[in-house]
Amino acid sequence: MDGEHSALSGVERERERLPPIYNSSAPAGFGRGAKQPFPSLGTFISTLSQRRDAGGRGFAGGMTGTLTSTQWLRHGRELPPICSDVRQKQRLSIDTLPPEVKAPFPCDPVIPLRTKTTKEFQEDMERAVQSGDWREVREFYLTTFDSFIEINAAFKREANGSFNTVDDSGVNAKFVNAVYDALLSTPQDIQKSVLKGIINSLLREWKGPRTKDDLRAYFILVQAVGKAFQAAGRAPPAVYLHPTVSCRAGRTPTSNQVLLVDSLGHQNAANSVSAAPIMPFTDFYNITLEHIDFMEEYRTWQNYGNSNRFSFCQFPFILSTVVKKAIIQKDSEQQMISQARQSLVSKVSRRQRVDMNLLFLNIKLTRKRCDLKKKLRVTFVGEAGLDMGGLTKEWFLLLVRQIFHTDYGMFTYMKDSRCHWFSSWKCDNYSEFQLLMGLAVYNSIALDIHFPLYCYRKLLTPPTIPCDQNALVGMATATLEDLQQIMPELARGLGELLSYEGNVEEDFYLSFQVFQEEMGVVKSHNLKPGGDKIPVTKQNRKEYVQLYIDFLLNKSIYKQFAAFYHGFHSVCASDALMLLRPEEVEMLVCGSPEVDMSALQKAAQYEGYGKTETTIRCFWDVVLAFPLELQKKLLHFATGSDRVPVGGMADLNFKISKIDVPTDWLPISHTCFNQICLPPYRTRKELKHKLTIAISNAEGFGLE
Repeated sequence: MDGEHSALSGVERERERLPPIYNSSAPAGFGRGAKQPFPSLGTFISTLSQRRDAGGRGFAGGMTGTLTSTQWLRHGRELPPICSDVRQKQRLSIDTLPPEVKAPFPCDPVIPLRTKTTKEFQEDMERAVQSGDWREVREFYLTTFDSFIEINAAFKREANGSFNTVDDSGVNAKFVNAVYDALLSTPQDIQKSVLKGIINSLLREWKGPRTKDDLRAYFILVQAVGKAFQAAGRAPPAVYLHPTVSCRAGRTPTSNQVLLVDSLGHQNAANSVSAAPIMPFTDFYNITLEHIDFMEEYRTWQNYGNSNRFSFCQFPFILSTVVKKAIIQKDSEQQMISQARQSLVSKVSRRQRVDMNLLFLNIKLTRKRCDLKKKLRVTFVGEAGLDMGGLTKEWFLLLVRQIFHTDYGMFTYMKDSRCHWFSSWKCDNYSEFQLLMGLAVYNSIALDIHFPLYCYRKLLTPPTIPCDQNALVGMATATLEDLQQIMPELARGLGELLSYEGNVEEDFYLSFQVFQEEMGVVKSHNLKPGGDKIPVTKQNRKEYVQLYIDFLLNKSIYKQFAAFYHGFHSVCASDALMLLRPEEVEMLVCGSPEVDMSALQKAAQYEGYGKTETTIRCFWDVVLAFPLELQKKLLHFATGSDRVPVGGMADLNFKISKIDVPTDWLPISHTCFNQICLPPYRTRKELKHKLTIAISNAEGFGLE
C-alpha cells in the first residue's frame, strides 16, 4: 500500500505541473481548478525525461514503464476535443504570454564541436585498412555528410567562429582533401552512402536567407561530388540528381533545383578539362528532358540568354543529342517555311505564275544562297523516282563517294589514322568545299564520312558566323593530341623532340622552316619571320612544335576550311549550334556508329505479316546472323543510308510489309519510308539467298 500511495502521490505531483484543460462539457475528473500559467514545452519534455530516467511507475492507473513517441501520439488522439469556446478563451495576445512561450526569432544554428584532426582521421584509416574494421570510419563519413551543420562542424576551422569569407573561407582545406582522397580507399557501401548523403544535403530545402555556413557547406559539397562519383564507380549523375532536376517540366524551378543543375555544371566543367575524363559526357544527359517543350526552352534562351530567366538551354550539357537535333530540325523547318513563304509572296506580288519547284532547292539553283534554306529535292536523270526522302539520301551517298575519292583532290586520306583531312593544294575557287555537311544536317541526312574530332571543333570556332567578314574562322587551338588524331607518326616524332635529353640543335638540325608537297612540288614555309635562319634548340623547341602543329592544322588549309566553314554555317545558321559539343556535331553529321539489329527488331512494325509468322521469324534469324558489312547493306537497302540516326534504331520507323508476288521475286524497298516488302518466303535458306542478292545490288531507283 505504501508503494501504491507513493506512486499515486508522484502522479498527483506530475498533474500539478500539467497545464489545465478548460472544457465546460468535460466528464468528471477532467476539471482541475484554477487556471495556471503554461509551462514551456522544454519544461514538459524535461519532466518526461526525468520520469523515464527514474524508471518509476507511469501515468493514470499505475501504468508502468515509459511511453514511446508512437504511444504518446496514440494516447493524444484519445483526449477529448477542445471546444470552440475554449479556443476563444485561450486566444491570448503574444504580448501577454509568458516569455518562455514566445517563439524566438530564428538565428544561425549552433554548430556542434568536432575535434577530430587530419592526423587522427588518417590514423583511423590506417587501422581500418589493416584490420578490415571500418565501423569508426563509416560512422565519421555518415555523420559528416548528413547535413550542412555537420559539414561545418567537421571542416570549419573554428566551429562557431566568424570568418570574412572574401579573404578566408574558414575551411580546413587540408582536412577536406584528406577525407576526399581517403574516400577512394573505402568499401563501396561507404562510398555510396557518402554520395547519398551529399545528394540529400543538396536536396534538403533551405528556409530563410542563406548563411555563410550554408554557402561554406555548399562549396565543400561541390568539390565533393566529383570525387564521390569517381569513388562510386563512375555512377551516372542522372541516377542521383536528374530526377529532381527533371521535375521542373514546364514550371519555374526551385532554388535547390537550380543549385543542382549548377552543381552538375561544376562537375561537367571539371570532367571536361580532365586529362582522363572520369565519365563520358553522355552520362550528364537527362533523357527525361526529351519530353518537355524544348522549343519553348530554346526560345526563352534565345530571347533572354543567360539572364535570370531560367532555361535548360543555359545548361546544354544535360540536353541529349536527341533534343539538340530536334531543336536544330525545328529551327531548320521554321527557316524552310519562312524562305518558302518569302519566295511565294515574291512571285504573287509580281503577278507571276507560281511554280511549286520554287519551294524546293534544285541542285541547278545553288548559285542563289537564299535557295539553300529550301527543302532539298533530288531527281536522277533517266530514273523514274519521286523524291520523298530516299533519293536525297542516295544523292548524298554518291556525292560523298565522289568528293572524298583521292583522285578528286579535295581531301587526303590519312592511312595511319584512317580518316580524311583537307588537301593543302591551292585553287582559285573553293566553292567545292561548301554546302555538303551543312545541307546534310539541314536536311537530316547522316553521312558516311570520317573526319577527326578536331575538324568539328574547328567548325564550332566560332559556333556562329561572326558579323565581321574579315574575322578569322576555324582557327581552333591545336595540340599535339589533336595532331595525333590525324598524323600519328608525325605527332610521335614531335613528342620525342620535346622529351629529347641530348643536344637538340646539333642532333636534329632543324630550323623554323618546314616543307610541304603540293601537286608534286615541294614548297618551303617559314613558321615565323626569318624562320629559315632560326635553329630549333632545347629552349625554343616547344614554340617550334606549337607553330608546326598550328601550320599543319590551321594555316596551311585556311582557305579550304574557311570555305567549308562558311558553306556549313550558311545552311545551318542556327543559334542551336552554340549548344553543341564537337562530338555532338559529329553525331549529327555522321549518325551513330552503333548498328544494333536487335534494337531494330524490337522497334520494327509490320503490315500484312504478324511478328510470329514464319517469314518474319526467318527474316530476323538471317539478319541477326549477318556480318556487320551485310547488316549495313541491309540498312542502306531499306533506308537509303547505312548510318543509324542520332535517336537510334527506333527513330527509323522501320516497317516490313507483305507483298503478294511469287517467291522467286527479290525483296523490294521504299527508302522514302524505311520499308522492306517481302514475298512470303517459306524457308530460311530461300529468304537468305534472295535478301543477300537484293541488298548487294541496291543502288539506283526504279518504278515497276
